[in-house]
Amino acid sequence: MFAVVYRWRLRPGREQQFQDGWERVTRAIHAGCSSYGSRLHRAADGTWVAYARWPDAATRERCAFDEPEGERLMAESVAERFPELTLELVSDLLAEPADS
Repeated sequence: MFAVVYRWRLRPGREQQFQDGWERVTRAIHAGCSSYGSRLHRAADGTWVAYARWPDAATRERCAFDEPEGERLMAESVAERFPELTLELVSDLLAEPADS
C-alpha cells in the first residue's frame, strides 16, 4: 500500500470552492486511475490536509485524468501549497466503524 499526504493553506472565503474542486478531482482520479480514494481534513492550524491511498507508487505515477474545472477551483482557492509527503504502509491497525 502506498499513500500520499497533501497540505494546503487556502485563501479566506474559498473553503467551499476548494472542497468542491477537490471532490471533483478526487472522483476523477478514483474512477480513472485505480486509486483507493482520499480523505480531506481541516487541521487545527488552519491548513487543509488530504490523504490519498494507492495500490503502489507506480499506479499513482501512471495516473492521468481529465477534470479541468475541479483543478481550476482548487488552484484559485490555494494560497500556499506544501510539499507532498509519500508514505509506504508498514503496519495497519485502523479499525473503522461499519456504516450505520
